[in-house]
Amino acid sequence: MTDRPLENAFLFRQPILDRKEELAGYQLSLRGSAELAGNSGGASGAPLCAAYSELGMRSALGNVCAFIGIGSDFLQQDAIDLLPSDGVVLELLIEGVPDRATLTRCQNLRARGYSLALTDYRGIDERSRLLLPMVEVIKIDLHGAGAGQLRDLAGSLRHLPIRLLAQHVESREQMERCRYLGFELFQGRHLAQAEIVSGRRLSASQAALIRLIELVGRDVDTGVIEDAFKHEPALTLNLLRVVNAVGHRGNRLAQPVTSLRHAITLLGRRQLQRWLSLLMMAPGSSTADPTRSPLLQVAALRGRMMELLVEVGQPRDHKLADLAFLTGILSIVPLALGLPIEEILEQITVEREVRGALCQHDGLLGKLLALLERFDGDDAAGCDALLSELPGRFDRHTLNLCLGSALRWLNSGSG
Repeated sequence: MTDRPLENAFLFRQPILDRKEELAGYQLSLRGSAELAGNSGGASGAPLCAAYSELGMRSALGNVCAFIGIGSDFLQQDAIDLLPSDGVVLELLIEGVPDRATLTRCQNLRARGYSLALTDYRGIDERSRLLLPMVEVIKIDLHGAGAGQLRDLAGSLRHLPIRLLAQHVESREQMERCRYLGFELFQGRHLAQAEIVSGRRLSASQAALIRLIELVGRDVDTGVIEDAFKHEPALTLNLLRVVNAVGHRGNRLAQPVTSLRHAITLLGRRQLQRWLSLLMMAPGSSTADPTRSPLLQVAALRGRMMELLVEVGQPRDHKLADLAFLTGILSIVPLALGLPIEEILEQITVEREVRGALCQHDGLLGKLLALLERFDGDDAAGCDALLSELPGRFDRHTLNLCLGSALRWLNSGSG
């Protein structure tokens, strides 16, 4: 794995949220299917740092940090100096009492602006006592701490200038308990997911978005779409802002857009459908800033990765690439709305390929969607199995490169 990390392993990521439930960073791990899925630290050191550099993750992640595990041996290597001090948090995977060389290296890294985190904190002992003055973040694994122990661990650190990170948050109740105890960062896959309940009532804003997506998907006259927007002043204002900001096809316009019909025409049906679909994941449906909403991040990344993977397998099929993007976004909508995908598709007109992919994982789009679901779930064995079933040049390296490219696209504001 150390020689060619992007070809021999998967680069997995897990979101880290702050107290406002906005994206604060990603925990990165590098793992192959032979490694234990429960190894939360994943590969540390040289392979992960090499993958970070090769994919250009500093620019790809934008304003959020990458949390990277660093073992005792790699801590002393000069390769760490190639990582940007403002773009990473170095997690100290140190067992036992640190020696003088380790403490000196940590002091030097801290003096040069690197943020250090202490993992697997279990209370004040000889290991933590020596490292506490040098770390900014302490990670506490919820799997190994009961309610009383968690309260004691957090309480012992309350007066220190340290941010507490709750690892393996599996429910909103856990997150709220940790927030009450003073935790500032939260790591886990289930933080932004709603409970899926058949027959749940949609909010007025969600229902309005679904109506607009249905109209755009049926390719009705622009006047009909314009009239629907006029009944939604907040959405209309948002649309005008988006089109005025980016212009036509990403180029700034010489004159501002003032007509709603003009804005719809300039943005185009394809981009309008993408934008409306993403809005369903936005907090309160009032903003579509993917750097603030973790669910929006997941949806936009999955859509873009689906699109990029189709371009690998079917490079000339632009329509299928468009359908792939939409499939990726819609696959996250059940989590945003708390509704089964079947109920959502009763209200939205989509192509047969998209419906089959979302409901039964049928066809190429269905296989790619299943692949990305396993990729988001850190399932290396499942990813390998699906990669072997896909036609064309699909492998671990391709998947990792698509992740880096999709992150860069997301943080550039393209789309």
